[in-house]
Amino acid sequence: MSIVFTNRYATHPDDVKHYDTDKLRQHFLLDNLMQPDTLVLNYTHYERLIVGSAVPVKGPVLLQTVDALKAEYFLERRELGVINTGGAGVVEVDGTAYPLNFREALYVGKGAREVRFVSNDAAAPAKFYLNSTPAHHQYPNRHITMADCNVLHMGALETSNKRDIYQLMIKGVVDTCQLQMGLTVLHPGSVWNTMPAHQHDRRMEAYFYFGLSEGQQVCHFMGEPQQTRHIFTGNDQAVVSPPWSIHSGCGTGSYTFIWGMAGENHDYNDMDKFPASALR
Repeated sequence: MSIVFTNRYATHPDDVKHYDTDKLRQHFLLDNLMQPDTLVLNYTHYERLIVGSAVPVKGPVLLQTVDALKAEYFLERRELGVINTGGAGVVEVDGTAYPLNFREALYVGKGAREVRFVSNDAAAPAKFYLNSTPAHHQYPNRHITMADCNVLHMGALETSNKRDIYQLMIKGVVDTCQLQMGLTVLHPGSVWNTMPAHQHDRRMEAYFYFGLSEGQQVCHFMGEPQQTRHIFTGNDQAVVSPPWSIHSGCGTGSYTFIWGMAGENHDYNDMDKFPASALR
C-alpha cells in the first residue's frame, strides 16, 4: 500500500472573491480520494479535519501516522469516522473486527493504535471514506448501521430537493468529541441537496459526493451568501467548506453525499439559513 498526504490551508473570504476556477479547485476540491490500495489523507486547517479514504484491493490498508502529525500513531490525539461507500468490508481496530456493509459507519475513539481496512471481495472492494478530528477524550468505538441512526425526511418534489438525511454520528446516536457525520440520499427526480443554503460559523464541513453515473457531475455552491462561487465535482470527490461559506449542490444525475462536520458544538440545527432569494 501507499500513502498520499496533502495540506489544505485556511483562506480568508476576501481573498476567495478573487479566485478563478483553477484556484478554487486547488484550495477546496479534494479529487484524490478512493485510490486502490492507498491511504489518502487530506489535512485541512479548518478545525484540523482530515478528509481521507482507504480502498483495500490487493490487501489490507493500514491507518498510519505521517510525520506532519507529530504523533506516535494516527489516533494518539484524534478520533475517526468511517463510512463504507463500496462493497462489503471489515475495519479491524486493535484486533476487534467490525464488518461494514454499504453505507454503514464506524466511530473509532481516541487511543486506538492499530486500524486496518479490509475488503471481503477484491472484485467489489470496500471504499472507506474517512473523517478525523482532534479529540480530547476517549469514547468507545461504535458500529452504526442505517437502522441505528436518526433519519430526517426533508424537502419536496416541487422544490426538487426531497431527501432523507441519515444522521450516523451525531449527539444522541454516538458519543464523539467534535466529529459529526451522516449521509443524504435524494429521492428520484430531486437534485438539490441542501436548500435553503446556510452557514454555521461555529463549525466547518466537508461534502463527499458519490454514486454518480459516468459523465454526470454535481455543481457545488460555496462562498459568502452575497459572493457565491461554484465548483463542478465528479464521483468520489469532496469539497471543503469553511465556516464562512454556504454549502449546497445540484446534480445532473442521481447521487448521494456524505457530510462531515467539526467545530465548537454538537447542535445539528446550529445554522444561519438563507432563502434562495437572498443569494447572489
